[in-house]
Amino acid sequence: MTKVLFLFLLLSPYLFGDGHIFVYHRFDDTRYPTTNTSTAELEREFFYLKKNGYKVVPLIDIVTKVKAKEKVPNNWVALTIDDGFKTFYTNGLPIFKKYNYPFTLFIAVEYTEKKYKDYVSWKQLKEIAKYGDVEFHSYGHGHFGQMSDAEIKTDMDKGLALMKKHLNYEPRLFVYPYGEYDARVEKVLEPYNFKAVFNQNIGAIHGECSDEYDLDRSALVGKAPFQLYLKFQELCGVTFQQPTVFPKDKIVKTVEVTLDDKTVTSADVFITNNGWTKVNVNNGKILWHANKKVKLNRIKIGVKVKSKIKLMVLSK
Repeated sequence: MTKVLFLFLLLSPYLFGDGHIFVYHRFDDTRYPTTNTSTAELEREFFYLKKNGYKVVPLIDIVTKVKAKEKVPNNWVALTIDDGFKTFYTNGLPIFKKYNYPFTLFIAVEYTEKKYKDYVSWKQLKEIAKYGDVEFHSYGHGHFGQMSDAEIKTDMDKGLALMKKHLNYEPRLFVYPYGEYDARVEKVLEPYNFKAVFNQNIGAIHGECSDEYDLDRSALVGKAPFQLYLKFQELCGVTFQQPTVFPKDKIVKTVEVTLDDKTVTSADVFITNNGWTKVNVNNGKILWHANKKVKLNRIKIGVKVKSKIKLMVLSK
């Protein structure tokens, strides 16, 4: 997410947000500033949640609401941690325990199995599981969009088997490595019958209109605007029709989106590296010939209507 997006959102008249899922990675590891959260910042965030009436709930509670198509309370927050970095065990976990906040840790199994020094051990995972849930984030943390169906399946099967072996547990929840996915990847994962699958898109969880196999999580790393994220609402009734695959020439030619709300007459469309552009909406249809160049191999396209937002990811 770019500074342009942050500025745009800061100037927007956001209402009280929907429910939220946040994701952390490292704690007090200044070697990696873009994925690090200081424990001082974590304390500030947790104190803010406690002081302002937010209820930190187990992630599965939000999933249950979504699967039942029930509204997620506006003050509900779920906390997740990705990858299994050792700094969660040494630096982050004591603060979660101090506030008695539930959490879900999604582990990339290979790093633990091969005893990489920056990652938790199986023994430490068993200790962590006394205070929160441990779920699945693939075996090798590969780029699923660039892997074949067979390679994805091999990765999934290997990781799940090791979790069963070491933790005697079959994960119910899954997070896409790097937040990268497309329709093909989603189809490969269908037979695993997870209760829910999560991305890493900034957003919120309404509940009644949320997709349990594509749930947004806002990353609280670096200098993320935590209090702003809490004001986000999920834009319901959105279908992204174009583009559906990453553009080979790195030019987003046309953005086509359908909105269920036919009364909307204008919206803002976001493209990575290009910020937001106001476009017309005709009878619930956005058809914008953008012709915008992108620089990265993973881009986000978003739609904003008034105070509500929805993002999707395309990966090379």
